[in-house]
Amino acid sequence: MIEIPEELVRSQANFNGDAGRAFIAALPGRAERFLDEWGLRLNGPSMYGWASLVLPVVRADDGVPAALKLQLLDEESAGEGLALRTWAGDGAVRLLAEDPATGTLLLERLDETRHLSTMEDDRAAVGILAELLARLVTVEAPAGLRGLGEVAARMLAEVPDAVKLLGDEDDRRVLLDCAAAVREVMGEPGDRLLHWDLHYDNILAAHPDDPREPWLAIDPKPLAGDPGFDLLPALTDNFDPAQTLWRFDLMTEVLGLDRDRARAWSLGRVLQNGLWDIEDAVEEGEEPELDEEQVLIARNLLAR
Repeated sequence: MIEIPEELVRSQANFNGDAGRAFIAALPGRAERFLDEWGLRLNGPSMYGWASLVLPVVRADDGVPAALKLQLLDEESAGEGLALRTWAGDGAVRLLAEDPATGTLLLERLDETRHLSTMEDDRAAVGILAELLARLVTVEAPAGLRGLGEVAARMLAEVPDAVKLLGDEDDRRVLLDCAAAVREVMGEPGDRLLHWDLHYDNILAAHPDDPREPWLAIDPKPLAGDPGFDLLPALTDNFDPAQTLWRFDLMTEVLGLDRDRARAWSLGRVLQNGLWDIEDAVEEGEEPELDEEQVLIARNLLAR
């Protein structure tokens, strides 16, 4: 028997509707299948995010601790195994086994009690994140991943209709300015392997029994593109508008990025989030508006 947290049940129903409910219903059987097929036994309580269930396990043949990740297969999660195989444990959690048909992954066990978010010094935390990201994006994206060029083209196609739904003039201007920045760089979308979601809680300490690296990235939503598109999560962690520019400068320096291009692609992430906010509001029958934190980040970057 496995525990399926109510929070995961609710998030799957809210975000994925019937597909999410079907995923939850299939979880007990799927967990039993892979525990058996991969020779695993449970040795701790279930862990979860809004999109996946993670079971702490040990391999029966050698007693090595691992983590069984069960998730709904979609456009983002479909590339996770490919990205982790490509990084091969260099700066990211090691992939031990994968079932591509379901998106189920067996991962090395990390220390789930020590996220980078537990570090009180924001400057040190941003520095660690930047150094880790710099290593990850040195790798060329493998064939088969979604590309930033197509993502950007879809976003720009949505802007004319989306901007009409915003009632606030300042929100409309921010969305249009972000779109204009993306148009300037979309001809060169890049070919690096991006994590896409590298925030503090997606960086964990290594397992105490195998301290091979101080910190490792987990849970990528990979795509091929320009590293500047990977910076925004670190600007929103422990958000403080006064820290936006020094965080941006620190990351672009550590990654060796052209600041103008990085600024444009960071504004592209604000655009992406803004379009999702508008879509969600329309579906909920609410007045669309942009997230205040995202607007402040965009204004600080646009003022450079």
